[in-house]
Amino acid sequence: MARVLKVLELIQSRGRWNAKAIADELECSERTVYRDLDVLEFAGVPFFFDESDQCYRVRPDYRFPVFGLTEEEALGQALATALTKSAGLDVGTGAAPTTRKLQVSSPEGIKEILADAAELISVLDLKLADHSKHRETIKTIQFALLEGRQVTGLYESPYEPEPARIRLHPYRLCLIKNAWYVVGRQDELDQPRTYRLARFKTLRMLDQPADVPDDFDIKAYFGNAWAVFRGYKTYDVEIRFTPEAAKVVVETVWHHTQKAKPEKDGGVTLTFRVDGLEEITNWVLSWAGRAKVVKPAELRERIIEKLQAALKIQQS
Repeated sequence: MARVLKVLELIQSRGRWNAKAIADELECSERTVYRDLDVLEFAGVPFFFDESDQCYRVRPDYRFPVFGLTEEEALGQALATALTKSAGLDVGTGAAPTTRKLQVSSPEGIKEILADAAELISVLDLKLADHSKHRETIKTIQFALLEGRQVTGLYESPYEPEPARIRLHPYRLCLIKNAWYVVGRQDELDQPRTYRLARFKTLRMLDQPADVPDDFDIKAYFGNAWAVFRGYKTYDVEIRFTPEAAKVVVETVWHHTQKAKPEKDGGVTLTFRVDGLEEITNWVLSWAGRAKVVKPAELRERIIEKLQAALKIQQS
């Protein structure tokens, strides 16, 4: 029945859907498509084959029950569809199937907004990690979280010589910076850790229930980490940016503790409170020549060491 409804969604949309196109979209045979069309005809759906466009159409006045979307809600759905189609976020079917259903069941004005926005809104070059080969891994984690079950798999850490088999109580699925991570606790450990999903060579869901604390707070877990990994020591960081960099750097909220103080020369000073310096070090280096670490001294020394190493490589 789900496939039959998808056939109806397709032939009610603006596309040109003949039996071959429908079969390709649904990954089934054309014979199956014709059977589904027979079911729709038996159910009284008023469709016909448009000889001029060589595709199936549904009588324009036929409607599913209307959901009552506003124009803003329709635009929001169109944006969600564009986002979930972009590289790195295309980890499942995304929002496109929902959009097609809404197009079928909405009045003409909303239907036009959904169709037009799909052509006019694009999400490009987010610099996200390629997860196209890890969709099954992400889906496994999603369903394990929903069903409250443990998972097991072979995990390849960049800090270990060989992949290791781990058994995990998954707590949360997170998109951080440019990659998907699962926060979870191994059976033999007391505290949860963060695992990058692309590093799982295999992963499957188990029948055993996962033990997830009711009071687990993902924001408290990451604390003031700059990105993924939280250090043991907290630092108050102060960085002075040149006037040339000032306008650009304040356009983005780099960290939830960020504060900005304009300087008389047109520059700006940003302050942060972070747990650990490793990740923020790499960020400061990306502003080389346009930023000066005021404090802490430990971060400034790290930056100097990294820049000296980079200079040595370039001069060799």
